[in-house]
Amino acid sequence: LQAHFTNYPFVTYLDGPDLKQFLLDLKTKKPKIFPDKKDTDHYLKASDYIVEGIKGRWIFHFLTYGCQMNVNDVEIVRAILISNGYVETQSLNEQIMTRLYAYSRRSYVIGCMAERLKGEFLLLNKNVDVVAGPDSYRDLPRLLAVVRGGGKALNVQLSLEETYADITPVRTESSSKTAYISIMRGCDNMCSYCIVPYTRGRERSRPVESILDEVRQLSDQGFKQITFLGQNVNSYLDTTKLTFPVTSSVKENRLVAGFNTIYKPKLGGRTFTTLLDEASKINPEIRFRFTSPHPKDFPLELIELIFERNNICNQIHLPAQSGSNSVLKRMRRGYTVEAYISLVESIRKLLPEVSFTSDFIAGFCGETEEDHKQTLDLISRIGYSFCFVFPYSMRNKTNASRSLNDDVSAEIKHRRHLELAAAFREQASILNQRLNGTTQLVLLEGRSRRSPNDLMGRIDGGITAIVKDAFDLVKSGKLGRNLESGDYIAMKVNISTLKIIF
Repeated sequence: LQAHFTNYPFVTYLDGPDLKQFLLDLKTKKPKIFPDKKDTDHYLKASDYIVEGIKGRWIFHFLTYGCQMNVNDVEIVRAILISNGYVETQSLNEQIMTRLYAYSRRSYVIGCMAERLKGEFLLLNKNVDVVAGPDSYRDLPRLLAVVRGGGKALNVQLSLEETYADITPVRTESSSKTAYISIMRGCDNMCSYCIVPYTRGRERSRPVESILDEVRQLSDQGFKQITFLGQNVNSYLDTTKLTFPVTSSVKENRLVAGFNTIYKPKLGGRTFTTLLDEASKINPEIRFRFTSPHPKDFPLELIELIFERNNICNQIHLPAQSGSNSVLKRMRRGYTVEAYISLVESIRKLLPEVSFTSDFIAGFCGETEEDHKQTLDLISRIGYSFCFVFPYSMRNKTNASRSLNDDVSAEIKHRRHLELAAAFREQASILNQRLNGTTQLVLLEGRSRRSPNDLMGRIDGGITAIVKDAFDLVKSGKLGRNLESGDYIAMKVNISTLKIIF
């Protein structure tokens, strides 16, 4: 190993090889950044990839941050590691930590953040041994073998095809009846503020059949709620069977009227509506949700499907980002405020009880006080049950970093952030109060963190419901058995707050 790393030192380029490096490569053969298996065979045997004989020694533990996609990515990585002989521990107690230090502790950073900050993690942080991007999880056994040999390893190469469709995620919470399924990866929208296309690559979708197979498996295992995931989930398009004809200009463009994109129209293939239609038929007792969508991809047939199927939840996440047309244009969102409001009205016409949630950015480049006021007006007009509000933070490589100035001060961003949050909370409280006295169908998800005697679940609209003193109902004889995660109950709402109903 010492001889190998002397002859083949670990090399990385923070921004990719430049012209000088290219000219040098014409004269000198350099080692590859991502060596092929044949390049490592002389010091890594096939048995090095699978940790046979050392089970219980090579253990792993996840610390997961960020969105639901990261949670699902962890389930995929868990399946890959377990199939290669690694053993997971759910807690790092003193005994485990002593064992780790005895055999050497390694730290790995995986996912989209790893791709974006690869240089900082691997070169500037000596505690990080492996950096793996979201499209390189299959390569983890090789990367870990390199680390066990004493080196550091990197693979952040993006793919135009990888969807991990053939890998069955391993979920660890045995009591949970809620699951995530990643149906597509990447994004083509190229909003000016967003780093996702640069960290997770271009859009590509799993075949319909592989997703339906996973839904059937989860149904057989007793799961009662499935959330379809994607960076732009409703732009899902399975092109493996191009049999669906284009019958109208709206369907041809696959866009809601008043919305546009910077990329060419995508023709043919099986759409998100087709997938959701087939999936929701498998088990009518499974609730289906999806996130995160883009407003442009809500054709009438999708809204009609949600109306027709009782097990597709009446909760729609509809990211607006801003209520100002000038800001939306700089964001490259592809729609106006008027088009967004028209879409909301068309959805509410078919789904009067729909619960809307949204995303908003405070203090984007060039945002004025008038722009901010227009966003506050939009929040008040729509009435969201919840909003994710963030102060703008510029990301390198994005269109905004190249063409716009981050000219709103941190103090103003903070103030506007608080004002947007206060505006949506005011509306959400009013909406929840309307539920008082109604009976809601609640899918139980487990014990409440507030009290071990209470159970927590969600109604169709996604609002959290607390069943007070649930276990006392059994003791009093009002229920024949204990309530469990995955049970449906009819609950009369007596009290409502900003986020919770009781």
